[in-house]
Amino acid sequence: MTPVYIVDGLRTPFLKARNAPGPFAAADLAVHSGRSLLLRQPFAPDRLDEVIAGCVMPGPDEANIARVVALRLGCGERVPAFTVQRNCASGLQALDTGLRNIALGRSELVLAGGIEAMSHAPVLWSHAMVAWLGGWMRARSLGARAKQLTRLRPGHLKPVIGLLRGLTDPVVGLSMGQTAEVLAHRFGISREAMDEYALHSHQRLGAAYDAGHMDEVEPLYAPDGRYWCEDDGLRRDTTLEQLAALRPVFDRPFGSVTAGNSAQVTDGAAWLILASEAAVERHGLTPRARIVDSHWAGLDPGQMGLGPVHAMAPLLQRHELTTQDIDYWEINEAFAAQVLACLAAWQDAGYCREELGLDNAFDPIPRERLNIDGGGVSLGHPVGASGTRIVLHLLQVLEREQVRRGVASLCIGGGQGGALLLERPEVQA
Repeated sequence: MTPVYIVDGLRTPFLKARNAPGPFAAADLAVHSGRSLLLRQPFAPDRLDEVIAGCVMPGPDEANIARVVALRLGCGERVPAFTVQRNCASGLQALDTGLRNIALGRSELVLAGGIEAMSHAPVLWSHAMVAWLGGWMRARSLGARAKQLTRLRPGHLKPVIGLLRGLTDPVVGLSMGQTAEVLAHRFGISREAMDEYALHSHQRLGAAYDAGHMDEVEPLYAPDGRYWCEDDGLRRDTTLEQLAALRPVFDRPFGSVTAGNSAQVTDGAAWLILASEAAVERHGLTPRARIVDSHWAGLDPGQMGLGPVHAMAPLLQRHELTTQDIDYWEINEAFAAQVLACLAAWQDAGYCREELGLDNAFDPIPRERLNIDGGGVSLGHPVGASGTRIVLHLLQVLEREQVRRGVASLCIGGGQGGALLLERPEVQA
């Protein structure tokens, strides 16, 4: 199978949802970051073989949002585009799909990424209201409509919040936050440990921006003159005292998972350009990293946050790698409790034996090598985009630190995990 390289990438700042639709639709975010990325390439957009985007909740005017964005980016009619959906790892699925198509010789140059505008998630009518509206449309005479009006009840007007329903697993009946509470209980993770992790996430992200380490972020401009150069969910001045004062959200009043130690509901987009060796040579591109391999795993939906452990373990085993062989790690921060639970399970002999079928546990993942510039707790988790975002930032970290290997992984609502192994081609073991 032909090697597959990442040659460039870019993302928007991630914008925190604030109880109203944000200033950008999902397609607008994707076009903004995609245009800036393509403008700095030595090839025209119509030289792409395909465009692949992960997105969970595209708007009604964004059906097959990848195709909408590709046309707006000037890729032309002949460049096919399609949208993939694997919940929280949709952006990683887009990369994996592009990887496979290039590796099999179907494509040579692919724009792959993730998009989400969670603040634009739909507000829906209930089934009862939809049925009533159907009856209203069937009623032709004035009398029939008057009769139908007598059947309208106040409860029919209660909206269904699409985002809340989407973040609840329909099989086990738990919200994603409740699954984090399950993990906190299973591994004995305290509220204090969660809040300390959240604080460090904000501190690390703030330090990364201050040090100029976030040049993956392209400033975002709104038509009304507002602009964003950073992820606006970053709270540089947060303290443990402020975090400790927040009430539990998902298991009241006794839980430990709060808005402060959970990922933020966010809007954003991220892209990577993937290329074969032939495309690299043809267009004079510089490979920044090689995608070595990926792995997907399934597990109990009620403990979906442990997905990274189930995906990373087979990935490392397949390539005969240990914890020490990985220079840096990105595990998406859906919840502080979820990341801490992954770290605990990774080094727990009982868990690795009973759940993963391994003879031994892995050595601990060093905290100083994990999410070193913050993560979803501090910058947000636009579900369709995060899988691309963590790979893009892992690439930045590997280059900055001049090291060889990294792993990016996410938990996935519904009980799955995804992981991807990156390697910088010019760095030898």
